[in-house]
Amino acid sequence: MQQFLTLEGGYLVIAFVIMLITLFVTTRPFMAKGSLKKGTLSVFLVLSFFISSHFYVTTSRMAEVKEAFDADQIVICESRMQRKVAQTVIVQKSNSWFMDGDNFASPHYTREFHSARCIIK
Repeated sequence: MQQFLTLEGGYLVIAFVIMLITLFVTTRPFMAKGSLKKGTLSVFLVLSFFISSHFYVTTSRMAEVKEAFDADQIVICESRMQRKVAQTVIVQKSNSWFMDGDNFASPHYTREFHSARCIIK
């Protein structure tokens, strides 16, 4: 559950705002009867599908990245520290990188890189 909230927290907030907008619009006098129930249910189902699909795809990629890292393959991670030059970091187990939970860490870097923001080269 903690991993779900960490990965999908921003999308859950956006979905909550969309649900509030849906509630506001479907309760207006110009809307047809029954639009509150139909609109809320359909928007909720669509948002639930998209958020759960994103979570599944992200966790699957994280598992693939971890397996590749354990096999000493090259993993490329997004670096948000420098946005102009070197926007990616090459992570490899043989170059003193290690896993700290879901994060890649190294004694040569001050920050860790979450495996959800990494891909296999």
